[in-house]
Amino acid sequence: MTERHVTLHGFNNLTKSLSFNMYDICYTKTKEEREAYLEYIDEQYNADRLTHILKNVSDIIGAHVLNIAKQDYVPQGASVTFLVSEGPVVEVPTESYEESPGPLPDSVVMQLDKSHITVHTYPEYHPDEEISTFRADIDVSTCGEISPLKALNYLIHSFETDTMTIDYRVRGFTRDINGDKLFIDHDISSIQNYIPDEVIDLYDMIDVNVYQENIFHTKCKLKRFDLNNYLFGYTKDKLTADEQREITERLHNEMDEIYYGKNIIR
Repeated sequence: MTERHVTLHGFNNLTKSLSFNMYDICYTKTKEEREAYLEYIDEQYNADRLTHILKNVSDIIGAHVLNIAKQDYVPQGASVTFLVSEGPVVEVPTESYEESPGPLPDSVVMQLDKSHITVHTYPEYHPDEEISTFRADIDVSTCGEISPLKALNYLIHSFETDTMTIDYRVRGFTRDINGDKLFIDHDISSIQNYIPDEVIDLYDMIDVNVYQENIFHTKCKLKRFDLNNYLFGYTKDKLTADEQREITERLHNEMDEIYYGKNIIR
């Protein structure tokens, strides 16, 4: 791995943006099951819990939190936004330039400025198919030495997720001491290199990357399927074999539609 220690003309004002989208899927046959699931999700991922997660993300990327805005919505959903600023500047460790998973979570004090971290949740349900879906969108945007991809490992471990879509983009430019533009300051070939092997083994993954534009996209779908993980309040032994097959098909269809980004006719 080539180290990219370059003397800059001024502050590193490249904008590095990570978007992490996770999905949880549940079979909710009755109105009561659906309401109970949404209540559970709202409690599990309320604004206070999400604030705790984002505070750990701030520690990982070395941010000083300037302001926190958080809100639990009615009837469901929550949002949290952090405005963060430059943390204490220390010697930049070489691993900040490597394609490798970040910590879980330890404080990694780095340099960044004028950045933000946000999360929004979206519980919803299918009107006919008895499927409820919960989505959380987390955006980490930084300027400075470290890539927000170093927070990805922690984010994955913070949510129990069936399907993930991950986007990373480096925007703008900074200048070296000679005035030449730098459009990216670290090597990257795939977002997957920032995910631990033990997590990669759990998912089917597809990359869609536009290297010349510094745009990277990875989507992930859980390989193993246990119907018990998708029933709310009971286990599959309460269902007939035909019911298990039908529900499994509906759940797989929902996952595939999210994974491939299109409606699939059964």
